[in-house]
Amino acid sequence: MTYLAVDIGASSGKIVKGRLCNGRLETEVVHRFPNELKNEDGTLLWDMEALFEGIVEGLRKAGSADYVAIDTWGVDFVLLDGDGNTVGQTVSYRDSRTERLSSYPEQSYLYSRTGIQKQRFNTIYQLLSVQQEHPDWLDRAESMLFVPDYLAYRLTGVKSQEYTFASTSNLINPDTRDWDWEIIDKYGLPRKLFSTLSQPGSALGCVTESIRERIGYSPCVIHAPSHDSASAVVGAPVGPDSLFLSSGTWSIFGAVVDRPYKGEDAMNANLSNEAGVDGTIRLVKNLMGSWMLQRLSKETGLSFDELERAARDSSPKGIVDVSDDRFLSPQSMKSEILAALGIDDCPIGELAASVYHSLSLGYKKAAEEMERITGRTFSHIAIVGGGSKDDYLNVLTAMYTGKRVSAGPDEGTAIGNMLYQMIAAGELDRNDKNDVLSASCRIARYRRG
Repeated sequence: MTYLAVDIGASSGKIVKGRLCNGRLETEVVHRFPNELKNEDGTLLWDMEALFEGIVEGLRKAGSADYVAIDTWGVDFVLLDGDGNTVGQTVSYRDSRTERLSSYPEQSYLYSRTGIQKQRFNTIYQLLSVQQEHPDWLDRAESMLFVPDYLAYRLTGVKSQEYTFASTSNLINPDTRDWDWEIIDKYGLPRKLFSTLSQPGSALGCVTESIRERIGYSPCVIHAPSHDSASAVVGAPVGPDSLFLSSGTWSIFGAVVDRPYKGEDAMNANLSNEAGVDGTIRLVKNLMGSWMLQRLSKETGLSFDELERAARDSSPKGIVDVSDDRFLSPQSMKSEILAALGIDDCPIGELAASVYHSLSLGYKKAAEEMERITGRTFSHIAIVGGGSKDDYLNVLTAMYTGKRVSAGPDEGTAIGNMLYQMIAAGELDRNDKNDVLSASCRIARYRRG
């Protein structure tokens, strides 16, 4: 059987085609397309039509497949009316609209029920922003689909909300694995927006006839673990003593656990209990990742490789908090980092070194928090995603954390998406997943010193 993994991040998307052959995963990237924010009158929007067309073009280029699944970044959504037309705008999590809320839900209450860290862009705050500024959108809307659910709906005509993605909303109770209706009612959010949750691996059906005519075949669309970090964990060689790090635009650092941790210590550490596959919880901390380096690259005109070399040859000017919202969407990343360091200027190598060392120290602190709160000891960090190719960051991570570090696969999210499709299709036993990864992917190893 042939599978297509649609993996869309905050800056680009790709479609990977693959199959399982003699215990090895054979893959090829058949299409890449940009994902660029639009600024309309000061509001940051996603171009959903461009994303959809990018997917359709990728499916056409693939030529054939039995299954397709989509994963994307978290929290963002599309509102639809009764005819399936978009209501309002698809606003990006990087937009500042939630900063204008007249009041915020009490964090200890939310955390005690959802176990989700406070981030200004969580779905609940975005919906409350809509409620405050565009109440007519909620009146007109008959359903809400998260970004990958919406794109799957455009392919199949079937509306469905996938569980791992929904868990990023701050509206799911991790004990019941369902919507937290008390929160939804308490803050006046319309119940009609929240449907029965679908588990990863569940089938939506074949593409519509109009899509079949455009791409030339009729694959079955199924739910991946549609939050990209949930797919990334499937694509990581995680064992019982492993932490994982999905390293890309964001650094998603965490552990796979069998129950939620919603105590005061977890709340104060700003940890999130997000849904994983097969009934697991991903206890995670969201940190800035290559986003800071992406912005520095764009602002300075230096490539990633040039920034890395400059950082290697320099000492850090200081350390910044890579979980600080100030780095989410500043006008100038360079200026924001300098301000956080309390200086006016410094050579770019010292600035880049500050980011590298700050990220690695952020991972060290997060690892210590995970061990303290879970009572477990972890000896290994499995890094996947594009950031796993950053040798310098991997070296620093091993040095600061003192743990064994594995790096790869760099397409871990797409591979995890695809592996779970294979598990859902019955072609792969979930217990053999790590063996397939080991046989199929280049994985580098690092140790302290």
